[in-house]
Amino acid sequence: MDFFDNIDFVEIVTNSITIKIITTAILLFIAVVLLRKMIHSFFKRTDFIEERSERTLESMLNSIISYAAIITFIFIVLSEFTSVGRLLAGAGVIGIIVGFGAQSLIKDFFAGLFLLYEKQLHKGDFITLNNTFHGTVEDIGLRFLKIREWSGKLLTISNGQIQTIENYNFEHMRVIEEVTTNFREDPKKVFAALEEACARMNEEIGEYLKKDLKGDPVEPFQVYGMTSLNDHYRGYQYTVTGLVHDLVYWTAAKETRRIIAETMYKHDIAMAEQRVEVDARSSQKEE
Repeated sequence: MDFFDNIDFVEIVTNSITIKIITTAILLFIAVVLLRKMIHSFFKRTDFIEERSERTLESMLNSIISYAAIITFIFIVLSEFTSVGRLLAGAGVIGIIVGFGAQSLIKDFFAGLFLLYEKQLHKGDFITLNNTFHGTVEDIGLRFLKIREWSGKLLTISNGQIQTIENYNFEHMRVIEEVTTNFREDPKKVFAALEEACARMNEEIGEYLKKDLKGDPVEPFQVYGMTSLNDHYRGYQYTVTGLVHDLVYWTAAKETRRIIAETMYKHDIAMAEQRVEVDARSSQKEE
């Protein structure tokens, strides 16, 4: 009798819902891990598309696999308590109810698909979101976009909340540096100094410039011209430009400012200063 009792006990434990749910969760977890490794290995061995596009597509596929595994697990658990036929029969009513309650979820989902389809950004791009958030794209999911800010903070924003995207990584960027000098500075002297600075930039940081098929700069560092006769009532404004590779934009911009500052100091050119004028008569009245 004890032997048969033990057999019944084993059968009860084996057929229990808890064991099935745990087993299903473990199998789905293993399947997700294996699929992710297979996808990563596939993109690592192939190069039929751009590397940034591969990382973006891999991130999106990983997100799809995770959501598919969660939905599958939910249906399997529900099937243990009710028949699948009833679930399918009531899918229409459930879909309407869920549709009203999950509008933001659906909005995020389709927004994520459009981000991938329209190639507005890639994993690793430096972007500005909604004219407010700045950082490097770390993960692109079906619902959320994650960017790492310069301070190190990880920002997670739902795809449906994204209104504008400024992408700094689309093959080239134009360095635009504005210089405002004192009204008393001779424009001829300033132009000569800026031309000297541009020649120095083309020599020292010329490797940052975007090149054509012949290896010549598409747009070297140059003086664009005088862009304001009265920049906020402070002085004359001049602009220097140069077309550089997107990946070195920030370094090129910093070096451009450094060389311009050193050249202006070398030629003893006074920069614009903010001045506050106080009417002496009004001051006496207040006293």
